[in-house]
Amino acid sequence: MTHRETLRLSVPEQIEGRPVTVPIFQTAIFSFDEPAAMAAAMSSPDGAHFYSGYTNPTSRALEDAVSALEGGTVALATASGMGAMNASLFGVLRHGDHVIAQKAVYGGTSGLLKDLEEQWGIEVTWIAGHDLAEFGAALQPNSRVLLLETIANPTGYVPDLPNLLGAAHSAGLTTIVDNTFATPLLCRPIEYGADIVVHSATKYLGGHHDLVAGVAVFAEREPYEKAWAQAIKFGAVIDPFTAWLTLRGLKTLPLRVQRQANTASDIAHRLAVHPAVTAVHHPGLPTHPSHTRASRLLSGYGGTLSFEVNGDAERFMSGLDLIFRAGSLGGTETVAMHPASTTHRHLQGEELRATGVTPQLVRLAFGLEHPDDLWSDIEQALKRLPR
Repeated sequence: MTHRETLRLSVPEQIEGRPVTVPIFQTAIFSFDEPAAMAAAMSSPDGAHFYSGYTNPTSRALEDAVSALEGGTVALATASGMGAMNASLFGVLRHGDHVIAQKAVYGGTSGLLKDLEEQWGIEVTWIAGHDLAEFGAALQPNSRVLLLETIANPTGYVPDLPNLLGAAHSAGLTTIVDNTFATPLLCRPIEYGADIVVHSATKYLGGHHDLVAGVAVFAEREPYEKAWAQAIKFGAVIDPFTAWLTLRGLKTLPLRVQRQANTASDIAHRLAVHPAVTAVHHPGLPTHPSHTRASRLLSGYGGTLSFEVNGDAERFMSGLDLIFRAGSLGGTETVAMHPASTTHRHLQGEELRATGVTPQLVRLAFGLEHPDDLWSDIEQALKRLPR
């Protein structure tokens, strides 16, 4: 007779009927009938699951879903967007290598590249992202990676993906594209030649401001296996509950992205003619320097914009009532932030100007509210600025 202290709950092997949603496999470990099978599971991301810090059925369902959306071969889900970026870069780079990166990128990415320069012996050259001659001049014998963003955070800059990715492949570089702002619905960089596509799933993929996660999608298996090994070392693999929340978000992704993009376009056009606004950065505007390229490469312009006020940007933000003063983007609520003092705070002077970020710049990431209500809030906050 088994003692009460030894009671174990039975795990059903079969369920009559089929679940409509992916179950949460909320377990840290998996058991095996044979030691050899356990050892085999531990050594590879394929096949049986050994430990949820390596792989998990719920996490794999998310990876398969995002890989299919992006047109990739395989994907790696991580604990954050920067986890996906770190795993991807560290899977490719070695001491003494060289990275060519777009100037206008997320502040966390530029901070990571700065650390790679200062602490890990990686060289970085920054380029605008549309000039093949500039890319050619940046190439070195030790160049290993080209890093781009589909729609740059926060300026909306769109690089020349097809030509730059093609040139990078000809030079033997691995290409990484951050597709967070565009999502797979507006652009699939692998179709233009990207080797790795990175997402902060915290943003549009999750879509509800209630999770932190990342995903890297790979065109081929080799860089995936290297990135997976790095993610394990960093402890950056996603947990099953967060993977499940992200899967839930994916179900409404098309509806949300369309609504958010429509609102961004509406507000961008209103801001463009407002006397208290000196510049609007949204690739859907004909005046945006990337507009022609964005119209050719994207199927939409995204749900985020930035603009510069004629006055104190932080004073404008303090005057907002409906819109949240908060970080992140892509969720159901509209949020405003001041990039110069937040996401890009580690940059100063010319470094900051090179990214297109000024002290007067405000970023708006739209949610699902009615655009007229959002505009009323923006307009009253602009009226508070001194004339």
